[in-house]
Amino acid sequence: MYKTIENQVRHRSASPSVRAEFRQHDFERLRHFCILVFCLSIGIWILFDLLVSFIGHQGFSWRSMVLICAMAVLAVILLFVRQAEHFNWLNLFFVSLMAFAVRMVVDGTPEAHQPAWLIMAASSILYSTSVLPVRRWSFFCSALITWLLLNPFQAEGNEVFDLHGLMIISYAAFITGLTFYSYIVQRQAKLQNFHMSRLLLDQAYIDVLTEIPNRRSFVAQAERHMHDDNPGAGRYLAMIDVDNFKKVNDQFGHDSGDVVLKRIAGIIRASMGEFVYARLGGEEFVVYLWGLDQTATEARLAALCSLVRETPGEHPVTVSIGLTRMDAGDSLGQALGRADAALYEAKRTGKDRYVLWRPAQSL
Repeated sequence: MYKTIENQVRHRSASPSVRAEFRQHDFERLRHFCILVFCLSIGIWILFDLLVSFIGHQGFSWRSMVLICAMAVLAVILLFVRQAEHFNWLNLFFVSLMAFAVRMVVDGTPEAHQPAWLIMAASSILYSTSVLPVRRWSFFCSALITWLLLNPFQAEGNEVFDLHGLMIISYAAFITGLTFYSYIVQRQAKLQNFHMSRLLLDQAYIDVLTEIPNRRSFVAQAERHMHDDNPGAGRYLAMIDVDNFKKVNDQFGHDSGDVVLKRIAGIIRASMGEFVYARLGGEEFVVYLWGLDQTATEARLAALCSLVRETPGEHPVTVSIGLTRMDAGDSLGQALGRADAALYEAKRTGKDRYVLWRPAQSL
């Protein structure tokens, strides 16, 4: 089954919304790693600058202090960045500044050593950028800026077509090609894994027929809201059942019954979209409402009954609703039991209505 789903994902391109969600998720997951890379890059550059300045007798100039401050500012800004798109630009600025800073330091080394230092620095910056959660345009722009600023042929005495120059070109092409390939393959694999996880979660938490949340999803979301919500603000649970649904299946077939269920699910989604709702199974649905008093809650459910009754369809149906208030200390199971008792009362007293649970209904 895993191979089947994997093959489906590989042949199905992710939508723009899924790609955007993946980029944001990847950045949030790796944000602390990005901060670490920025800080380590600054630290390594400072160490290199100090070695060149003091051991190489170049002197530690004010330019070094300005560059350190500028890179530190970008690292501090990263602490407050929360959007992946903003990080793409921030990383591009950081790479540009880092490449310029490295170039400044390398220019202080002996000319014979400069090509090797420039190649090493460019390779390090390219690799560091390739493992960060950046988009392709940001990565390729970073690579272009890196090679423009750290071009080893800007050093004196390097010719493109002599043996030394050809070796530099070959190594630079190899490093660049390998880094580009690794970046593209890694990003594609991570996107496919994210897409596959989304599909598996959808199958686990979304009802296949009606495309609304299923019972497992409802329990998880409702319990989270029950923990966070203020009971005094009003919390209610409504259980909804399609009236005479068995007759629709028996007379017109299960395909017609499926159409009815999809129509009811669409009405619930449209009218109760701000709350937690789901298909429990069969012809039963459930809605968890909060922030409403009893009058407002009953008005919403009365409107739902009217919408189902009045919405045109090949097989018109109505719904019955059992409603219960949830007080402090109530569990979701207790509320579902009371709502089910109220639903039974709504069915018994004529259907196409809602009934608020009262203790007598449980006797």
